[in-house]
Amino acid sequence: MQLQDKVIIITGGGQGLGRAMAEYLAERRVRLALVDLNQEKLDDTAAACRALGVQARTYLCNVASEEQVTQTIAQIAEDFGSINGLVNNAGILRDGLTIKVKDGEMSKMSLAQWQSVIDVNLTGVFLCTREVAAKMIELQNEGAIINISSVSRAGNIGQANYSAAKAAVAADTVVWARELARYGIRVAGVAPGFIETEMVASMKPEALQRMTEVIPLKRLGKPEEIAHAIAFLLENEYFTGRILELDGGVRL
Repeated sequence: MQLQDKVIIITGGGQGLGRAMAEYLAERRVRLALVDLNQEKLDDTAAACRALGVQARTYLCNVASEEQVTQTIAQIAEDFGSINGLVNNAGILRDGLTIKVKDGEMSKMSLAQWQSVIDVNLTGVFLCTREVAAKMIELQNEGAIINISSVSRAGNIGQANYSAAKAAVAADTVVWARELARYGIRVAGVAPGFIETEMVASMKPEALQRMTEVIPLKRLGKPEEIAHAIAFLLENEYFTGRILELDGGVRL
């Protein structure tokens, strides 16, 4: 898919990896629909993209809400007249051990910790994929849907909720690739490892050092490297049903 003038939706597009993706695609003349829950950060990202000379619109939406997702995708289609792709990037963390015993006291991962991550990181991906695919078929637009999985899909201590969601996203990427190919819609995924995001930057230096030591390349990934992968997957019309691992060689 040639990227210039194509309409791409990015969830979680206001900050972190989403912003890096938006700016990278804006440099390639993509028209952007940025979806997030933080209007201020959405506005900042949209302004940066518009400064590169492309159309960028913002949409407040909770991807875990079926009603909000349905309304938002319909509005995007009306505003742009077409939809050529989606990056399912929105996600949250609510880390914690399933069971933890310290000093004789036991604590458990709460159902709220579990459910909130499943709602955003899995149900949100399902809802956005379903509604975008339906609208693309209705508009007779071919294109691609890119899901953000994670190296944690292999199972990471303290992330029962997050690992489950990201593993399911990887599995559904294959399901949707098989289901939607007949409509000219490719579905692929990226599984990032440890990336230099705001969240990682706030970690304690000793924790950051331990994290870096297990990466064969001995450094964190850069948001721009993930953005580059997104552009590749959107452009390469023979890549579908696969997860691109971008983790510096780390294995969990």
